[in-house]
Amino acid sequence: MIHAIITQLDNLVGALQTQLFVGVIEPLFFRFGLMGYADDLYDSLYWVIVGVLEIAATYALLRPLEAMRPLEVWHDRKALRTDVLYTWIAKLGLINLAVFLVLQPLFSHWQSLMVIYHVPNIDLSNRLGVTDKPLLSFAVYLVVLDFAGYWYHRWQHRFGVWWELHAVHHSQQQVSLWADDRNHFLDSVLLAAYFAVISLFIGVEPSQYVVLIAVGNLLQSIQHVNARLPYHWLLERIIVSPAFHRRHHAIGYGHEGTRYGCNFGVLFPWWDMLLGTASWDKTVEATGIRDQLPVPQGTAREYGQGLLAQQWYAFARIGERLAGRRRYTSDVS
Repeated sequence: MIHAIITQLDNLVGALQTQLFVGVIEPLFFRFGLMGYADDLYDSLYWVIVGVLEIAATYALLRPLEAMRPLEVWHDRKALRTDVLYTWIAKLGLINLAVFLVLQPLFSHWQSLMVIYHVPNIDLSNRLGVTDKPLLSFAVYLVVLDFAGYWYHRWQHRFGVWWELHAVHHSQQQVSLWADDRNHFLDSVLLAAYFAVISLFIGVEPSQYVVLIAVGNLLQSIQHVNARLPYHWLLERIIVSPAFHRRHHAIGYGHEGTRYGCNFGVLFPWWDMLLGTASWDKTVEATGIRDQLPVPQGTAREYGQGLLAQQWYAFARIGERLAGRRRYTSDVS
């Protein structure tokens, strides 16, 4: 049943992709002599359509919950506007697709060299005997990539320069359904490359990769929703809940409780439970970064209000850190 639904959605997106390309894009590219880029753009249209549908579905499902069952009530929602812009940029998937397409020819070359020199290749679904079971194969890839995502997330908090990029995400003090995609663009490129390399290495097909990313994005939007969702104690130990992830965003323990933070799981809390970084405290705490708060000696540290300012301030903080002029609270153990 689920496989049939996924197939129907894929056919729908494919039909929209073809109509949009043939009816709009191809004539424009032909007129301006850009047909050499037509194939790449045709592939990217799939991501764009999936992204638009995903944003629409996410807003339709989650925004009413935020309005009816808010965890926090904000009278001024201006701080969310930039996050909406981040969401449109990220959900269109152009960064993920570009990195994947760039790496695919290189990885194919590596695979050829591995065959020539008899180096074992990893095709995970084939090795596990689930190649003919698409849903099971999908689940295997989702779990493997989530484990990789857990470690990427821990490294973001562990290494100072990397943290300054990730701090763009944590600097939002009004966490909502839009907050998931609030990231530094350099960090987004690094993350896309990281997942693309792993996906190619374990045998993920491009079409499957699109769905994996889309499912991951949807679940992470739910994690950031500003709403009271009734997760049962068992369910929240199977999949990351908004309460579990909000603890990760909390000022104080969210960044410092287990040396560099807690609740790093991207989709599943299993890795936190196994590796001792889980915290199940559901207290509604203020979110953000400690040095955003006013201090007796001066004012709060500036992380930027607009998208460009947030990108720039991250580089400025990296410069200060490399120059050794400041010790950050994220370094406190």
